[in-house]
Amino acid sequence: MRVTSEYVLELSNVFHSGQVESGSFLQKVTGNLQTGVILKDVTMEVHGGEVMAILGSKGSGKKVLLDVISRRAQGPTRGQICLNGVPMSMRLFQESCAFVTNKCDLLGSLTVAQTLNYATQLTIGKKVSGFIKKSRVKQVMADLALLHVANRPVGQLSDSEYKRLAIGIQLVRDPVVILLDEPTVDLDPLHTYLIVSILSNHARKYNRIVVMTMEKPRSDIFPFLDRVTYLCLGDVVYSGSTRLMLDYFRSIGFACPEMENPLMYYLCLSTVDRRSRERFIESSSQIAALVERFRTDGAPFRRLVSVGLDTEPVDVQHRVPLTAYGSPGTFQTLTSLTRRHFQTTMSLNRHGFKHFASRLLLLPCYFLLLWVFYFGQTDYQQSFTTRSGLIFNALAGVSFLSIATVAWTYPCFRTRYYQESREGHYSGPLFQMAYLLYSLPLSLISVFSSTAIIFWGLQLAKSGLNTRQLLKYEEEGIAGEILVWARYSLILWSVYVFMEQQTVALLMVIRDSFTAATISVYLTVIYLLLGTSVMRAITGLPDWLYYLSFIIQSRYASAYLHEWQFKDKFEGLQSYTSAFKLRNCSSTNTSPSIGCRYTNGTHFLIERYHIKHPPYADDLNMEMNFGVSLAFTGIICVLNLILHTVPLPSFIKCKFRE
Repeated sequence: MRVTSEYVLELSNVFHSGQVESGSFLQKVTGNLQTGVILKDVTMEVHGGEVMAILGSKGSGKKVLLDVISRRAQGPTRGQICLNGVPMSMRLFQESCAFVTNKCDLLGSLTVAQTLNYATQLTIGKKVSGFIKKSRVKQVMADLALLHVANRPVGQLSDSEYKRLAIGIQLVRDPVVILLDEPTVDLDPLHTYLIVSILSNHARKYNRIVVMTMEKPRSDIFPFLDRVTYLCLGDVVYSGSTRLMLDYFRSIGFACPEMENPLMYYLCLSTVDRRSRERFIESSSQIAALVERFRTDGAPFRRLVSVGLDTEPVDVQHRVPLTAYGSPGTFQTLTSLTRRHFQTTMSLNRHGFKHFASRLLLLPCYFLLLWVFYFGQTDYQQSFTTRSGLIFNALAGVSFLSIATVAWTYPCFRTRYYQESREGHYSGPLFQMAYLLYSLPLSLISVFSSTAIIFWGLQLAKSGLNTRQLLKYEEEGIAGEILVWARYSLILWSVYVFMEQQTVALLMVIRDSFTAATISVYLTVIYLLLGTSVMRAITGLPDWLYYLSFIIQSRYASAYLHEWQFKDKFEGLQSYTSAFKLRNCSSTNTSPSIGCRYTNGTHFLIERYHIKHPPYADDLNMEMNFGVSLAFTGIICVLNLILHTVPLPSFIKCKFRE
């Protein structure tokens, strides 16, 4: 679109057909939904510096009209929609226009200033200097009366401040046209007046176009509306100058009574009366006559430029919109998204602490409880099952807490992604990459600090070693111990990330986080039952379940941890008998009646894994199991990147946007 000092948005003979009923899930999947004509021959125009209100009762087509202008509407559309004579396309709208939806979910832990700063980074290209971007943020906060709450978290804003911030996120990029769906809904009269006056001032001061829908307009906003369009069941009853509206309706026999709100009076006139059959027929006939009358006589009112009528002149700034300087590059967008994720977690407020605690404190607290529970359990014959149980509890805790963390903290990022991607700011893979850059370091810190509690607190590396092994261990020193701890931690970290990405994949299509978490937990329980060899030994599985376990990550993680913990360890054990006497446990003295069941750790593993027993392969191969466990994590991360490129059905995406 060429840059000019005069902007005109024109709609000519626009018809649109779309879904008229919600339909069942099966109908949505198959696309077999009942459709009908929603907009019928809509013709209107609005100029730079003007505010247009689209009025109508529920079901009149107001929201659909905004969707059609923004090219978001699903279904066939006929007619012309032009901005400065250029046909409106999705790309043109995303580059030069903006849409403020009725419901906008923002990140509650960010402050107002941070929210607007990140909005500039995600929408304004690098051709615009950082100083200009900061100045733009301050100007928008001043225009929207948000300077006094610049450092207040979004989660602590009032409804009016929240609405103004949602508008500011779009205004900060200086769009030529801004569409707003019910920007004053649920607000008191004072704040309704404030928002409409702010939008009017923005349009006049910067020569921009503002189009908004309203269902219950008050009389005190009448002076701020330059144009108005009345819709009834998709038909245009009137569209044109607000100040000439009274003359038009008076000329056709519908003068507004004195002391009446003209906006509401003509809205009632344009609404079908459904209180009885007779009133329905009468009002429908009257509205049909009004629609036909405006089609024949309304052209002069549609085209008349009304800015300046009966008003003081304003100092219009004919400046080039910031959208003309292009969008940010991929690297800038990726960096901004990642920084915003970290800022959300590190913010010093109630909402930020929720993210911080779940990401960095929850897992260490769990492992501290494990240390308390297992500390002091030193009887070796009990230690086999006890330490195997420790491995199971570590795997289960890492898995379930990862799921809980994602279900608690991810939905806010997901909602912003679905809303911002619709505006064309970034793609799904870019969002997923930014989320990985944010979540992987935090999960690494959380898991490594957690495993340190039990690794050194329970002396896991030294337990079960004979004298020769202890001497070798001491020769390797602290560096060798740290290396063993790092590998131990990486195994649990791979499980944590795998479960995190599994839950993220479910949350792509399931809106309710509790439902998604429940499904992920059920899957994880199956993984743990089949793959860990604790609840049921691998050797005891039927052949089909045994081979099925090869596609379960916890099988390899558990096998690695068990082999590291038990193989070639716990030689020359002793056990307490019922008479509290110590007995040596050897290969010839393993009777349970005298307290001996396992001669050593390898004997314990043979009961649970196939170790060089054809036709099964050796289940215990530390390097292979270590590599495969990490490979599972890498595969699911790549898979999620691919899934974010797959176009989802519109009825799924709409669940997260509205």
